[in-house]
Amino acid sequence: MMDRLLQTDRAWTQRLRVAEKEGTLRTLAAFLAHSGDSWFWAAGLVALWLLGDTFWKRWAAVQFGGISIMALIVLALKFSIRRQRPAGEWGLLYRSTDPHSFPSGHAARAFLLGMLAWQLGPPWLGWLLLIWGPLVSLARVAMGVHYVSDVLAGALLGLIGGRIAWAVYPTVYAWYLGWSHFPLW
Repeated sequence: MMDRLLQTDRAWTQRLRVAEKEGTLRTLAAFLAHSGDSWFWAAGLVALWLLGDTFWKRWAAVQFGGISIMALIVLALKFSIRRQRPAGEWGLLYRSTDPHSFPSGHAARAFLLGMLAWQLGPPWLGWLLLIWGPLVSLARVAMGVHYVSDVLAGALLGLIGGRIAWAVYPTVYAWYLGWSHFPLW
C-alpha cells in the first residue's frame, strides 16, 4: 500500500514539474517558489516591526514568532524522516543546505502566515496570503524541490500550527505584558 502511494506521489510530482522547461510558467514558478523563503519573510517582518505602527508591530511579532517555532518543528521532522528531495538541478542552495524534503517548510510557512494573517487582519491581507500559500506550495513541486506529499503535509502543518498559535497567543501576550517593562508594541 505504501509503495503504491509513493509511486502515485512521484507520478503526480513529475506531471507538475516545469523546472527543466523554459518559459513564462517556469519563471513564475521560480518566483513563487522563492517568495516563501524564510530569510525573505524574516527580513520583511523585522522591517515591518521597525517601521510599522502599533498594529503592524504586533502583526509582525506574532508572525515572526509563529514562523520561528514552525521552522524548528519542520527541521525536527525533516531530520527525523530524512526523505531525499526529488532529483534535479534547480534550487541548489536548498539541496545543499537542506537535503530533506518532508515536510515542506515553505508550504508550512506559507499556510501558517496565511492562517495568522486571516486571524490578525486586515482581511484583504488574510485573503491574499491564503491564496498565495497554495501557489508557493505548487511552485515548490513545479520547480522539483518537493514531492506533492511534502507540500500537502507542510500545508496541513501550517494550518494546524496557525490555529494553535492563535489559540495560545492571548496567554503568551498576557505573560509578556506581565514581565515586560519595554513592550514590543
